[in-house]
Amino acid sequence: MFNLLSALRKQRLWDFPGGIHPPEMKSQSSNVPLRSVPLPDKLIIPLKQHLGPEGELRVAPGDNVLRGQPLTAGSGRTLPVHAPTSGTIAAITPHRTAHPSGLAELCVILLPDGKDQWVALKPLVDFQHSSSAQLLSRIHESGIAGLGGAGFPTAAKLGGGEHGVETLIINGAECEPYITADDRLMREHARDIVTGMAILHHMLRPRRLLLGIEDNKPAAIAVLKDALCEHPTGELRVIPTKYPSGGAKQLTKILTGKEVPVGQHSAAIGVVMLNVGTVYAIKRAVVDGEALTERVVTLTGEALARPGNVWARLGTPVSHLLAHAGFMPAAEPTVIMGGPLMGFTLPALDVPVVKISNCLLAPSVQELAPAEPEQSCIRCSRCADACPASLLPQQLYWFSRGQEHDKARQHHLFDCIECGACAYVCPSNIPLVHYYRQQKAEIRALDDDARRAAMAKARYEAKLARREREKQQRLAHHQQAAVKLDDAAAAATSLPDNTASMASSPQAAVAAAIARVKARRQAVQEAAGHPSQATPASPSVGVREESDNVTNAATSPIASDGTLTPAPDNLGTEASRTVSPVASGNRDMNDIGPRKAAQESTVLIDRVDAAPDCDENAASGDNVITLVTTTPRPEGNAAGGQRRDHRPAEGGTEPSRRDHNFV
Repeated sequence: MFNLLSALRKQRLWDFPGGIHPPEMKSQSSNVPLRSVPLPDKLIIPLKQHLGPEGELRVAPGDNVLRGQPLTAGSGRTLPVHAPTSGTIAAITPHRTAHPSGLAELCVILLPDGKDQWVALKPLVDFQHSSSAQLLSRIHESGIAGLGGAGFPTAAKLGGGEHGVETLIINGAECEPYITADDRLMREHARDIVTGMAILHHMLRPRRLLLGIEDNKPAAIAVLKDALCEHPTGELRVIPTKYPSGGAKQLTKILTGKEVPVGQHSAAIGVVMLNVGTVYAIKRAVVDGEALTERVVTLTGEALARPGNVWARLGTPVSHLLAHAGFMPAAEPTVIMGGPLMGFTLPALDVPVVKISNCLLAPSVQELAPAEPEQSCIRCSRCADACPASLLPQQLYWFSRGQEHDKARQHHLFDCIECGACAYVCPSNIPLVHYYRQQKAEIRALDDDARRAAMAKARYEAKLARREREKQQRLAHHQQAAVKLDDAAAAATSLPDNTASMASSPQAAVAAAIARVKARRQAVQEAAGHPSQATPASPSVGVREESDNVTNAATSPIASDGTLTPAPDNLGTEASRTVSPVASGNRDMNDIGPRKAAQESTVLIDRVDAAPDCDENAASGDNVITLVTTTPRPEGNAAGGQRRDHRPAEGGTEPSRRDHNFV
């Protein structure tokens, strides 16, 4: 008994509030088999065909591409788009797309070459041995989005429900009038759809896998039952025909009895839902390795001579499909993309077919009369009775007319699925869905502005914080530099007295060097027995090296025969070249530091130490350091006035001395 009750509970169907029963008008196209459409002269491929940002371009004008080759790349909610056929990229330019606003979007213009050659395919026939990550990657790389109309990236939806899916629902209800694309797909590709269900079951491991279909599709129901008997992957649920039973929240309520919380999606209650067209595209992507390059589109309406369902390449202009169906336009033709309740009138016929384009309705004037004038709301509450989301359409209408955004949001405006049931039953001919869409767009724009303002404020505050951090870092750096300077000054005070005095004054350093030279010269002279005859050197070293103030005293050397040879004229010049830059006065001592002065003084001392014994002769007039070469005379030479041979006697030596005199 318990098992019977459990089985009955599983087979039970629930109902949702509201709903309507408009004329179905499906027989115009449902009885015609699927057919292919010849390739157009050019394909217009929008870069964004899903709910999310567009991808990054991978091609450029002039490139040759193959069918299935990615034209863009992306990750997450950014889906790639693929070349619908082989050919040449003619241009990448903005073009009008299938949108009520008629705004232009960036598109790739492809010129087919007629070969329709596929790129190298990589099928995963044995998908049971592939991981969920591999299958998700393949689904994303194939560019699959929801083909039921929402266009949400399928890989992102499946990835969000990879852990914790209780029920996987395959939506085959197709409740809107005129549309029969899913009906024909289920009739002709039921086994492929079941294979796609098996792939999803392998990926998600749900507790239940249900396929919901309305009872107005008996042929599709029979074929699906046979396919599920061969491969018992899921369960078939036949539901009553009622609009809009194909809505995600409504079908979830019908099959599970659960209601999706306000402001959330069905995944919040453990339910994942996919359209049958999406499941078929998953099978082709995994088992066949084919990217999403075409879809089934219903061509219907009394203005078409050959209505039916066709395989349309993505990017095919609407005018090309209508011409294939024998379009007989009136004076002011009306073409609707989508159904009569949820679709929109196309602004032009050169717009392309995209991934979410499931129907092109071309009604005659008798079939779809022009809208009657809008009248005032009489508060009859018919719209509230028909609303499947249990909203108050009349209140939302007043809030939308009055631009009361907060009140509209509080009355759950965004829970409206825009099914059009309220507008269908309105006796005042008020286009309620039009007002709701406009109000949603305005609220989204305000939210975007507020979001951008918050981001700008956050960036500004971050900029101020960064500047403050940099300021503190600079202050800390300056403080560290000051500490280092204080440490260096303290270390300088601990040096020896002579080093400290030399570091304090360049003049003192030079004077100390000269004093050391004089002391060393005095010691040499005393050792030789000749007292110094030099004039004390002036401590001042601020001298000028000018030819009219310099006296170069030089004595001629002694020739081999004892006579004196005149000294060369350039002796004084050559001697002056050996003078230290410090002593020569070429630079002011204030222009050099104590360390440099000490180094130059050391060089001067080394030159003196390297010279032979020297005498000191005072230069006349100026304090100039000169190099003097002298030969000492014997005693009494001054009195006699004659030169005497001062060569040493035999056995004795008296070398001549060349003294470097520093004054």
